[in-house]
Amino acid sequence: MNNVLEVRNLETFYGPVMALRGVSIEVPQGQIVTILGANGAGKTTLMKTVSGALSPNKGVILFHGDRIDGKEPDELVKKGLAHVPEGREVFPFLTVAENLAMGAYTRNDRVEIAKDIEMVYDYFPILRERRNQPAGTMSGGQQQMLSIGRGLMSRPTLMLLDEPSLGLSPLLVQEIFTIVRRLNREQGVTILLVEQNAQVALQAADYGYVLEIGRIVMAGSAEKLLNSDDIREFYLGHGSSGDRGEKRWKRKKTWR
Repeated sequence: MNNVLEVRNLETFYGPVMALRGVSIEVPQGQIVTILGANGAGKTTLMKTVSGALSPNKGVILFHGDRIDGKEPDELVKKGLAHVPEGREVFPFLTVAENLAMGAYTRNDRVEIAKDIEMVYDYFPILRERRNQPAGTMSGGQQQMLSIGRGLMSRPTLMLLDEPSLGLSPLLVQEIFTIVRRLNREQGVTILLVEQNAQVALQAADYGYVLEIGRIVMAGSAEKLLNSDDIREFYLGHGSSGDRGEKRWKRKKTWR
């Protein structure tokens, strides 16, 4: 199976702190791959490094076989990589329609852009209803839909989704992830997903990695991780909980 993305021995500093320590992952074409980890594990740093927002200090990033580490974000968008950041980051004073148009800023095929806007509206009907509404006045869930829709407007082959469930109700989380699975299946978009909600992430994903303090400490199929006693204890709440469980997690050495 061809890999859309390969990350090899990546090291990235966030200020004076080494946030990624020799991270290596693969994202096969057509799959959903998730990165699990607690706050501060380095998940967002990984996404920003892959998308060009941060430059790695060491390592190699391959996108469709071409080396992209250190490339500018707009260059990567043109190559087919879209990053939907944590916190949504919509343009609050622009309308929904204007936000979607901004997602196609690297394109000049107006007819196809108009078709893609309609495609986004088909996946997210609420955006069609709110197309003339300023994005900043919409709910968190609607803004998340808009952020994903804006990412689709660049026609990506790989979409990076950073914490799409953040701050959303369980019902909205299920709705968002249903659409994410549809986009993967129907549009053929390969997805790298960062998520703290391990249950919903692993239910959507084909494969997963666990990131702890900047290192990959576990990897396997989504089914394997869902059935792992360690994942169940530390991410799904089926074992020790609270500070005691977190301290035990940090002491574990068996995955390294």
